[in-house]
Amino acid sequence: MEQNAQREVRTVDSAWNLSELMARIAKALVSDGPALALSPISAETVSVRTALIITTTGSSGAPKEIALSASALLTSARASNKYIGAEFGNTWSLLLPLNHIAGINVLIRSLELGTTPTNLIGYEGKYPKVDFTAIVPTQLYRALHGDENLLEHLKSAHTVLVGGAALTAQLRSQAESVGINLIETYGSTETSGGCVYNGTPLEGVEVRVADDSRISIKGKVLANELADDNGWYATSDAGHFEGEKLIVDGRIDDIVITGGENVSLTAIERVILQTFPDIQVAAFAVPHPEWGQAIHCALVGASREIEGQIQEALQRELGAAAKAKSFHYLSELPLLGIGKVDKKELERIAHE
Repeated sequence: MEQNAQREVRTVDSAWNLSELMARIAKALVSDGPALALSPISAETVSVRTALIITTTGSSGAPKEIALSASALLTSARASNKYIGAEFGNTWSLLLPLNHIAGINVLIRSLELGTTPTNLIGYEGKYPKVDFTAIVPTQLYRALHGDENLLEHLKSAHTVLVGGAALTAQLRSQAESVGINLIETYGSTETSGGCVYNGTPLEGVEVRVADDSRISIKGKVLANELADDNGWYATSDAGHFEGEKLIVDGRIDDIVITGGENVSLTAIERVILQTFPDIQVAAFAVPHPEWGQAIHCALVGASREIEGQIQEALQRELGAAAKAKSFHYLSELPLLGIGKVDKKELERIAHE
């Protein structure tokens, strides 16, 4: 195969039904058809190694085109199915959008099992029973706070994968107390989705944590042209090991300087959720002429009466610099993609 060999790329057509999309993905995976882009891209051809191109956004909103090979996608799907004990003929439900790796992974895992997932996006009424499903923490929160159809669906599934954002210990405990069998996943589009399950790397995946706490990943699940000369991909996440279990602490870049003090936004969220486990919170910072960066907190499911208790907890656990300069009470957190809080939108809200 020529090193610079190219193949045609086609943008996924929103008119395709689920079966047609799966058929085209299957062809892309065996090079019997064009590579597929989940959203429009400028290129008309891509490397022959590329099967899917996914445009992803981080919390900053800057788009990146990630090229994934058939080998990476199939390695991920097979390792995932193996970890959860999925067998040929088992079924998945689709609760995640198909312009993201998490939704596409449900399709590829289903292809490997010889089934078509039950599409529950926009579904009304009682959800049918399936063996497996995948969601983000926001969906789990909604299931535990009023969405009875989703709650019963999750309880009846053999296993529920939860990823795309941090899963708090409180939310996990609530879910498990009502009988939901959860597996917390960690990964990104660059790693073909979740590649660490409940702190354990999937088969064929290696994980290490550097002295500065940065997590790096190695294995066939990595996107094209991503790894360094030794095969490692340095993520933007910080973590540590507890025994052999990976604990993800948050983003490397979530440290803000306010009044000359370094403060972790992830730590702020953790303290608030330890104090009030039934709410949702997103800590963020906005430029401020006096403080440099001022800490704000967006809250869902909370009232102003708890502000004093939050500030006391933050000062006690993290110091006075961690106290919020302002609180914003929202009906839901603005999201980018699936599960990622839209920090730019929160900054806009803060300036209103």
